[in-house]
Amino acid sequence: MHAADDRHDGAGSAASGPAARPRRALLIFVDGLGWESGDPAHDPCRDYGGALFDFARTDAACRPLDACLGVEGLPQSATGQTSLLCGVNAQAAVGRHVPGFPTAPLRAILREKSLFVQLRDAGCDGVFLNAFRPLFFRLPRAMQGRLSATTVAHLAADRPFFGLDDLAAGRAVYQEFTNRELIAKGFEVPEFTPEHAGRVLGREALRRDFTLYEFFQTDRAGHAQDRPRAHAVLRDLETFVRAALAEIAVQDAAADTLVLLTSDHGNLEDLSTRSHTRNPVPLLAWGPGSATLLARCTRLDEVTPALLSLLLN
Repeated sequence: MHAADDRHDGAGSAASGPAARPRRALLIFVDGLGWESGDPAHDPCRDYGGALFDFARTDAACRPLDACLGVEGLPQSATGQTSLLCGVNAQAAVGRHVPGFPTAPLRAILREKSLFVQLRDAGCDGVFLNAFRPLFFRLPRAMQGRLSATTVAHLAADRPFFGLDDLAAGRAVYQEFTNRELIAKGFEVPEFTPEHAGRVLGREALRRDFTLYEFFQTDRAGHAQDRPRAHAVLRDLETFVRAALAEIAVQDAAADTLVLLTSDHGNLEDLSTRSHTRNPVPLLAWGPGSATLLARCTRLDEVTPALLSLLLN
């Protein structure tokens, strides 16, 4: 683990000592990215051409987080994301790791404990910045509430969702931030470079107390066991993240923004298997409060309580 107070990058590094507190935060959630596999031959993070996600030499302040949370089996998306977004050991609460979309017990946890709900109740403005396709808005609310943990978490606080018009206007970012997937499906949206999309994310994150962005191309590449695809995804993701940090550094003169990046379970870091892994997941932090937050977190379910403590106290 890097010492939590000796590496800083981009957003508000001058104010990132232990006593610093952020005014706002951006959480970049990257699905299926483990800390490391232990075998460079199967770990695309070691040789993708960048440095941010090679955790042996990254320039970001970071540490590994336990994603298993004391429950046997392979960590999965529904429970991992619920634990991350609620600060609750969802795996232990339901007695197993749950894949895919949240079950009824997990949805109940999200409706009560989602960080969007906790922020709303404290009078803060939190938003899920991902743009959704038109089909989502045609679904009944009950069906919307059976989708991903991130969607349920946001829906629980009655926050508005962004559509493709917001994407075109530069108010939101799609899960595949270049928009090439949307264009291939026939949607009339602009194609973004990773740099442009990152600048949009950084600029929009400064408008609210808390912003969440979700990226899951990493998980798809891991399941595909496709090393060239994994390399391309990691390179684009690094460019995207660094552009967001640079935009925040330029626009946030007071250096008030904490930026976090973490995951829900391992996958991409070990292409020897199509399944998830029991590896830790990374927690990267930039900006005010980063040292304090990293020092407080050793497990996935500790991120939200530590973040809310910094934002609300």
